[in-house]
Amino acid sequence: MILLTMIARITDGLPLAASLQEEDRAPNLQEYQSKAKQLFRRLNVSSPSRCSLESGPYIFHYLMDRGICYLILVEKNFSKRLAFAFLDDIQAEFVNQYGAKVESVTRPYHFIEFEQYIKKARKNYTDSRASRNLSQIGVELQDVQRIMVENMDEVLARGESLTALDDKASHLSSLSKKYRDDAAYLNLRSVYAKYAVFCIVLLLLFAYVYFKFLW
Repeated sequence: MILLTMIARITDGLPLAASLQEEDRAPNLQEYQSKAKQLFRRLNVSSPSRCSLESGPYIFHYLMDRGICYLILVEKNFSKRLAFAFLDDIQAEFVNQYGAKVESVTRPYHFIEFEQYIKKARKNYTDSRASRNLSQIGVELQDVQRIMVENMDEVLARGESLTALDDKASHLSSLSKKYRDDAAYLNLRSVYAKYAVFCIVLLLLFAYVYFKFLW
């Protein structure tokens, strides 16, 4: 179930639109709204463009595009791929409707009427048939299993920006590439060493034949 959807401007964290799930089994969402707003204030253009942040029994998923952050709160058993398909959907529609107006907005929730589209999309993506028909959703998705997952409370508690997390991910990626390059280099050296031994043996054999029979 998609419990909370929020859209905010990255430069100053200004909320632009939001929608809450209004059901009896939905949790008190004020705490999670507060965490989302804190996260918006920590994001910048260098933060990971897609990320997942665990928070208790729930998980935040967000994507950033063209200076705007699109964020949802879902139950942990909600399909990660479906979550990012939903985010891609509302991102495309929001940009289509309001993309040119975002920079001039000064008051929070200026595009509150966008909630109607969010509700419609949420219904489509939480319908029981959506999971079964996920392969038919017409969106381009990166490999969601590789999207970084962090703990929301830990990120907010230590005051660490998402940029630092992205730096860590980039560092790990660089180390992985270095190890692959080193392994390839060592493998190449091993091949050269084998050929070198073969050439030396061949040269010695040629010298022996030459001096013994042809000299």
